[in-house]
Amino acid sequence: MVFNAESNGLKIKMKILVTGGSGFLGINLIRYLLSRGIEDILALDIADFNYSEKAKIKFIKGDIRNKDLIARVIDDVDVIVHAAAALPLYKKEEIYSTEVEGTNNLLEAASEKSIPRFIYISSTAVYGIPAHHPLVENDQLMGVGDYGKAKIIAERICQSYRTKGMCISIIRPKSCVGPERLGIFALFYEWAKDGKNFPIIGSGSNRYQLLDVEDLSELIFLCATKEKQVVNDVFNVGAKEFTNLKEDFQVILDKAGYGKKIITLPVLPVTVTLRILERLRLSPVYKWIYQTVYRDSFVSIARAEQKLDFSPKYSNKDALLRNYKWYLENLNTFGKKTGISHRLPWKKGVLKLAKVFF
Repeated sequence: MVFNAESNGLKIKMKILVTGGSGFLGINLIRYLLSRGIEDILALDIADFNYSEKAKIKFIKGDIRNKDLIARVIDDVDVIVHAAAALPLYKKEEIYSTEVEGTNNLLEAASEKSIPRFIYISSTAVYGIPAHHPLVENDQLMGVGDYGKAKIIAERICQSYRTKGMCISIIRPKSCVGPERLGIFALFYEWAKDGKNFPIIGSGSNRYQLLDVEDLSELIFLCATKEKQVVNDVFNVGAKEFTNLKEDFQVILDKAGYGKKIITLPVLPVTVTLRILERLRLSPVYKWIYQTVYRDSFVSIARAEQKLDFSPKYSNKDALLRNYKWYLENLNTFGKKTGISHRLPWKKGVLKLAKVFF
């Protein structure tokens, strides 16, 4: 069955399962789907769903690594959006068991029950640290760290089930920001709020593409509603408009109003220091961040634009400002809590001390 993706304001008869529904992407996607008229939404997550939208959806607390649970919950589902993931700060075993075993469990059950569509949220981390830009969907996959490598394996599992006749969209998003996003960005926003300069690795002249979570949610919606032969593919997604790292991030310091600046630091000594601190578990800045943030990092979104009529709404600057506004408005809700997900500020470690020098 094909649904009209332009039917905003109308109820769409479709049941969607969102794995990782309690996470940063999960809640934003659920809100977007509700706004587009999809009311039959099932969210699955190992974390509690503590949002006001709980009354509008069905939530099941559970683990995608539990095959029996998966088999029970996917009955009558039209679309599975697989967004659950163990992020890079998790232990290696957690990353691989969640990304690989969990993805395989979902695909196996979806195949057995003939679920019409499966949408896998991968990552541009699968490209590793390439020598050219923009990246396109058929570029070589190398991966950075356990997270990037596990995503590649999960994608291969998706591809294997596609050969069996399943309709599977694979989406590779750039780093995503927007309401509910904290993680490493909370460190930047805190320094801006407190009137501090903010250090970055390198000159800041590199082009580093971001993505607003609402734009990602729209692309997922298009993959859920457009013709199968169109969406049965791999899609990069990122902001259409972005300048360079220093200019894009400066917009937050300007918004804070203290006249502070982005401070550039030499690459080699900083990356060596961060590598040591990571190994000693004294810094939340992991390999994927400190090895890529000073390099160009952007993808072509031409395939999504041409095949899905996708058009990003937010530039890098727009997305950062929207996220910062949400951060300021919700400071009292997360307080001093820390964690290793995108929904909580990461524990700062020794970077907490670095703040006094800027």
